[in-house]
Amino acid sequence: MRDLLTAAEYAAIAKSMSFPSNAFINGSFKPALSGNTFITSNPATGEVLAEVAACNADDVNYAVSKAREASEDGRWRSLPPGERKAVLLKFAKLLEVNSHELAVLESLDSGKPVRECQLVDVPDTVHTLRWHAELIDKIYDNTAPVGDGALALVVREPIGVVGCVLPWNFPLLMLAWKIGPALAAGCSVIVKPAEQTSLTTLRVAELAFEAGVPAGVLNIVTGTGKDVGEPIGLHKDVDMVSFTGSTATGRRFLHYAADSNLKRIVLECGGKNPAVVMDDAEDLDLVAEQVVNGAFWNMGENCSATSRLLVHESVKDELLARMGAYIREWKMGDPLDPHNRVGALVSPEHFEKVKSYLEYATAGKLEVAYGGETEGDAFVEPTVVVGVDRESRLFQEEIFGPVLSVTTFSSISEAVALANDSVYGLAASVYTGSLRKAIKLSREIRAGIVTVNCFGEGDASTPFGGYKESGFGGRDKSIFAHDQYTELKTIWIDVSDRSVDETVK
Repeated sequence: MRDLLTAAEYAAIAKSMSFPSNAFINGSFKPALSGNTFITSNPATGEVLAEVAACNADDVNYAVSKAREASEDGRWRSLPPGERKAVLLKFAKLLEVNSHELAVLESLDSGKPVRECQLVDVPDTVHTLRWHAELIDKIYDNTAPVGDGALALVVREPIGVVGCVLPWNFPLLMLAWKIGPALAAGCSVIVKPAEQTSLTTLRVAELAFEAGVPAGVLNIVTGTGKDVGEPIGLHKDVDMVSFTGSTATGRRFLHYAADSNLKRIVLECGGKNPAVVMDDAEDLDLVAEQVVNGAFWNMGENCSATSRLLVHESVKDELLARMGAYIREWKMGDPLDPHNRVGALVSPEHFEKVKSYLEYATAGKLEVAYGGETEGDAFVEPTVVVGVDRESRLFQEEIFGPVLSVTTFSSISEAVALANDSVYGLAASVYTGSLRKAIKLSREIRAGIVTVNCFGEGDASTPFGGYKESGFGGRDKSIFAHDQYTELKTIWIDVSDRSVDETVK
């Protein structure tokens, strides 16, 4: 994949771009049956990008019927594994060929820096699809050890019709995390993108169809959570829903499943993720760089973002001083300028939410070591607030913005207690020069992902998801994600001498 383009080149792509605006159902773009639309805007400028189809339960019903037809007639699930693999690899290649267009479209629609879109989101989207495509013909089913009288087969079958409900913070990547394993498993899929960020999802569906994913197998239904997400959750012909978003909305999907057909629900929800820095951390420059990256990547609009810095009291001042040099590298401004690493928050409403936490810090007379300022109704500086106690909203609540709270501790037991003092349990980072401490902290922190001396989420081969109110029912990424889009079936074949003798008679 090519290096970054210039700001002028990205601006030229944006100027020449046409935006998809209709839902994609059964292999073609279709307006909402009601004819209604909603506006999607560029968060950085407020410019209207497109009027997108505002679908409702009628459109969901139509999409589900077409997905069910595709599932029942086997046009996708019954293809030999190698043929499904070939289609998905072609699909990934088309995304790669159109990488600059997708990076610009993602940036315009979400406010994300095009730098991040080009260097992280688009390549990881392509890699995720390729990884799951390659897995198709490499997962073996099983036999059970039942003795000579029977043959017991344990086989996987696609679960059927899957609903995927996406967040607005990583539209492309979260789409790939879900449709990669779902399509690889042979399912038919209905995707509801976030209404704030629908454009790249629609373009991806078009490229999937061009690659050979049959009509009805990948459908995109655009609209609000009330009008589209809820009908998907309640639909009795949807076999599974995979949701990424807020914990409050995740709870609703559990109710929808209970109130309909007990469909399988997989939830990836919020996080309030700690970085624990011990007094024996060997390289404070590295720690500073990793903490800053974890806190401010994607403007903190990341469920696994480092939002709590728990630092041993003896190294706090030195670490904060070193963090300043790295924070200065996070320039804020036009998302289409690849020199900028901090873009716009996704909407004015979300900006006001994040801004309220800055006002809370000011009202509480907390020390703001870095940042704290806003620009317009979209931009928030990378902000570090020091002296945050465990009762504070800054410590307990998911801000989903570029705000890092700092809390000190004096012992490893206190560090563990602080790290676990949250309703969430998605991710954590540990920084120490002691292997013994690294293992103790990694084991005792209740989180689905713990990184040691780095910030990250693993790679495509490692599961992503959390403990407590951060997750439910399964994981994204890895072979485990593939399994959750399948049903296990036992086939028991009697081959005993008795059955053979009766057949001969």
